[in-house]
Amino acid sequence: MPTDNTPPIRKRLAAEAKRLRMGGVCTRGSYQLTAESPIGSQTDAMATLTPTCLQDLTTIAIPRHARWDPLGLMTVRSHVRESLASIGPVEEHRFISNSEDGVNFILKLPGRQPTLKPLLVGAHYDGPLHSIGADDNASAVAALLELARRWSANPPKRPVWLVAFDLEEWGMLGSAALAEKLRTDQQPLKLMVSLEMLAYTSEEQNYPHPAMRAVYGDRGDFIALVANAGAALMLTQLTHAMGQHVITKALPVPRAGRDVPDVRLSDHSPFWDRGYDALMVTDTSFMRNPNYHQMSDTIETLDLPFLAAVIDGLDAALSEL
Repeated sequence: MPTDNTPPIRKRLAAEAKRLRMGGVCTRGSYQLTAESPIGSQTDAMATLTPTCLQDLTTIAIPRHARWDPLGLMTVRSHVRESLASIGPVEEHRFISNSEDGVNFILKLPGRQPTLKPLLVGAHYDGPLHSIGADDNASAVAALLELARRWSANPPKRPVWLVAFDLEEWGMLGSAALAEKLRTDQQPLKLMVSLEMLAYTSEEQNYPHPAMRAVYGDRGDFIALVANAGAALMLTQLTHAMGQHVITKALPVPRAGRDVPDVRLSDHSPFWDRGYDALMVTDTSFMRNPNYHQMSDTIETLDLPFLAAVIDGLDAALSEL
């Protein structure tokens, strides 16, 4: 997620997941977190994430800023491309924007009903300046690759395009370039889903507006779905399906989020601006994670059982959309 001036929130603690109400669209998942098992327990991670997914996370969680860590970005770029190519043909969407050049990788899976409008699921693989970027955004790229493997073996209902975006940290350049190309090509999409930071939980939670606390609660133990008006029509179905695996809360936002700028800080917003139905799946980033854009954003700080539950929820929800 690009840099924001919002100060980091307080330190992360263990918490026990419990039912929270959210205006009728909060659902309780099967994921449980106990005070006795610290968030981010590596033992639990080995038991819940597949070894391949954990290896993806380890490989991607390195400094990889396009300007300051180009070798790291090259390493991650190669890993992401090779991982997707092991599943099927990969399209390289190269672009130049603001004198910066990058490449998005696209894997297209046919689905059980290949004539339906495709679902686009994406995550950015570049990283922030001076940061390991484990949550931002290695967690989401590892989830993207895991979903690609699952959906290759067990096709979802509709075609799915899995996209690894480049240069999100420079202002969503990769997603903006692809969104513009798709609009120019008049390519319809059922939904665009941006995976943005999926693996951090906390006893405390901040919000863009204080009034939201009364609706969404005090604890950062949920995954959030942030949707524009068109995507909001799918929130009930998605939150119900994801909620079987992880506490899920939905935030529909009007006017493409222009009244709440903090909800625009990822790869869904270029799709919002070009008229697509799109949503962001997120652990709420700097509203929860004090390691945001810091070298302390490491795998050891993540709640890996939570990440595994989010992946299971995404699989269940998006497979039947």
